[in-house]
Amino acid sequence: MQKNGQAAAFYDLEGTLLSTNLVHTLAFYARRQQGLFKTIKKSVGTFAKLPLFGATDLYSRNVFNEFFFKSYAGESEDRLRYFSEELFEEVLKPAIFDGTPELIAQSKKIGQRQIVITGALDFTIDKLMNHLGIDDYAANRLEFVNGYATGRILPPIMASATKAKWMREYAERENINLSESYAYSDSISDLPMLSIVGHPVAINPDFRLKQTATQHDWAILDLK
Repeated sequence: MQKNGQAAAFYDLEGTLLSTNLVHTLAFYARRQQGLFKTIKKSVGTFAKLPLFGATDLYSRNVFNEFFFKSYAGESEDRLRYFSEELFEEVLKPAIFDGTPELIAQSKKIGQRQIVITGALDFTIDKLMNHLGIDDYAANRLEFVNGYATGRILPPIMASATKAKWMREYAERENINLSESYAYSDSISDLPMLSIVGHPVAINPDFRLKQTATQHDWAILDLK
């Protein structure tokens, strides 16, 4: 860990600062683009119903990410970006937990840099990051060829241990003191990113993360 430098607050997004997840974003686009809905049905097989993506997400984030984003294959980059503002207004903004703005404001007040690390797609959350006052963020990026999504995610895929690796590299590059920094998540899948900071915090934690936080005497918050 860096011994000197600025402290930062690293946040997971879905379930931590928002009540939404990647499934809600895909469902939003599916309702507006018939072609995407057909792609979903073809891609998921027995997972034809969108809510079942949520169960897959809880089971394995890495597997979920590679499988899930194939549903975007063939979609126009222009159309995906065009609907992103509507996505913010209709889905993301209303899903911000009541306690989120206060948490970020308190963190800023003590001089911490605000950083989000999420498995969401970059173009879907850009407006949200501005709204929340986030300084930097790392998100997944779809590969586009000739203006259309291939269904591939450009590396690195933001999930699990990859988030922690990105944090270490970011801290080194930006002179961030990880031992003085905070990390916030709701999921046991983010245990690697929580474990490399001096102040891990479980927010609205799932059962396994709550157990881990209790065992290690980590702070537990409810932002709902």
